[in-house]
Amino acid sequence: MDERTRYEAVSSRDARFDGEFFFAVETTGIYCRPSCPAVTPKRKNVRFFPTAAAAQGHGFRACRRCRPDAVPGSADWNVRADMVGRAVRMIGDGVVDREGVSGLAQRLGYSARQVQRQLNAELGAGPVALARAQRAHTARVLLQTTGLPVTEIAFASGFASVRQFNETVRQIYARTPSALRAEAATGLGAAVREARTTGVPLRLAHRGPYAAREVFDLLAGAVVERIEEMAGEPGARTYRRTLRLPYGAGIVAVDERSAGPWLDARIHLTDLRDLTTAVQRLRRLFDLDADPYAVDERLAADPLLAAGVAARPGLRSPGTADPEEFAVRTLVGEAAAGRLVEAYGKVLDVPCGGLTHVFPEPGVLASAAGDPPLRALAAALADGEVRLDAGADREEAERALLRLPGIAPADAALIRMRALGDPDVDPDNRPEADRWRPWRSYGARHLELLEHAQPQITAPSQPPATRRHAKSSTSTE
Repeated sequence: MDERTRYEAVSSRDARFDGEFFFAVETTGIYCRPSCPAVTPKRKNVRFFPTAAAAQGHGFRACRRCRPDAVPGSADWNVRADMVGRAVRMIGDGVVDREGVSGLAQRLGYSARQVQRQLNAELGAGPVALARAQRAHTARVLLQTTGLPVTEIAFASGFASVRQFNETVRQIYARTPSALRAEAATGLGAAVREARTTGVPLRLAHRGPYAAREVFDLLAGAVVERIEEMAGEPGARTYRRTLRLPYGAGIVAVDERSAGPWLDARIHLTDLRDLTTAVQRLRRLFDLDADPYAVDERLAADPLLAAGVAARPGLRSPGTADPEEFAVRTLVGEAAAGRLVEAYGKVLDVPCGGLTHVFPEPGVLASAAGDPPLRALAAALADGEVRLDAGADREEAERALLRLPGIAPADAALIRMRALGDPDVDPDNRPEADRWRPWRSYGARHLELLEHAQPQITAPSQPPATRRHAKSSTSTE
């Protein structure tokens, strides 16, 4: 988009571009999302930025009306496989907060100077500024949805000191932390101030239509007991699962029914420093940063998929909350994965309903599991031979998986699609899939659902999500 078309999007308050770019008004010192309901400023007073961090770096404050820090992320970071795309995904996963810029650069295989230069050139902000913007958003969420002490929120958000926390909040929101909290008090009431017992309530924003039923159907068809559960009737289900996070464990619950362009969620954490990472993993699991307008426009042009696109606008290609777990589940199947959880999973300190464990770490499976292909995969994940983190190189990860025993090409492609969030993979390698680029993952989901909807005479009545995982003979003893 050039600046003329960006200004047209702002003038029409087009929510399709929320998160794709931001605009700032020089006369007010405020930056907004394109759909901001405020009066459209004059073109001569408007500046455009690729990220919220870039706008903040130029001294602009976040708009109080449209909350530009709370928009879905740009779909570009799902598509791009270059260094910048990988870096943004890793920053979102909290790598800079935990390991610093040097750790990010080491994971990417570049020098810290190269990472800084390329991010500044494309995004108008370096890794520190991008992480700072993310920390500020996390701090606002905690201030306005929990009753935690301000000091605890500062460190839970990833800030190194309370002073740094206070200064950042004032610069970005033009208010003190106490003022941010006071704003939410009247609208939210005391019920949201119980994070220690009821978790952190969140609205996970998405753009455009969202085919929630199909996402929840997919998850329901592959539930592994003790780490996952699905409750409620279709249309009003709640998906709950445990998470293995950098600082501890977590339990998340996401509702199928929504009153707006978001999914309602609640996150319970043993360590609040894991909040940003947990949120990003949920966003990848539910594919909340996708651009359904671009996907549907492309796929609707194919006569094979046109009916499915019309019937299911906003169909997503779900990812996973734990890439290493998904790789193991793909290899052994859901039934065997349940036995692995029972035998080797870590028991939660405080079980919650049917959620009692977190999935075992690769290092545990590498030394304890009895099946040779499973041991090989677990060892490769544990020692870094196979990397499936947010910033992994997708091509290299697939090649590394194919070098392991027991991993078929379709399995490696499925892991690439789900665990690494690649939007352009067809695990079944259909010849017609080339027409769907760069959205083959979405085309494969549409075709799978279309095929499943047709009357099946000889095929077993089984959800398409589980057929690929029907391997149940793998030993876990």
